[in-house]
Amino acid sequence: MTIRVLIADDQVMIRDGLAALLSSDPQIEVIGQAGNGREAVDMARALDPDVVVMDIRMPEMDGLAATAELIGEPARADGDPADVRPKILMLTTFDLDEYVYEALGAGASGFLLKDASAADLVAGVRVVAAGDALLAPSITRRLIGDFARRRRHQRPSPAATAGLTPREMDVLRLIARGLSNAEIAAELVLAEQTVKTHVGHVLTKLALRDRTQAVVFAYENGLVG
Repeated sequence: MTIRVLIADDQVMIRDGLAALLSSDPQIEVIGQAGNGREAVDMARALDPDVVVMDIRMPEMDGLAATAELIGEPARADGDPADVRPKILMLTTFDLDEYVYEALGAGASGFLLKDASAADLVAGVRVVAAGDALLAPSITRRLIGDFARRRRHQRPSPAATAGLTPREMDVLRLIARGLSNAEIAAELVLAEQTVKTHVGHVLTKLALRDRTQAVVFAYENGLVG
């Protein structure tokens, strides 16, 4: 399947460069470019991209506000909102964008440094389009770990995980370590489809939107360190 991508960045040269890099992959189609967060929201609603590559610092509306508006939209009449809301891949300089932590709560699926390689950019789009969190790069692990430490005082009670089976707890811990479904299957000696089912149960029982929120939840509750 073709992955439809919308690029949001206030610098034309960066937008054009990202579009050229992504378009070199035969399975990725760049369907639009936005110069600020407001344009990104309007274009995403009109074009229904699978992934929005979203800069954080933009005029009129920044990427954080745009992400919150897109992910927080009400369900549409034609299906599950999880199926129609785009995945958000944030572009960040990390050291300067401290408010990126809020993007995790807003529903961003991953983060990528602006100086990432072409291969990392393409891989990042593929990862979030598939519904996974972009966890492999060290930046995301640092972001999630620090984000969780900042919110430890808001930690839910242990009863929050009471509805999970022991196997689902195992799967949650491995999700938090950044493992893919295939890697979790190998670790637990399970079929990959079985792992996918467990992941779905974990997200449903904990009322989590996606794997990124599952990682944050695991860190906040001390399931991983």
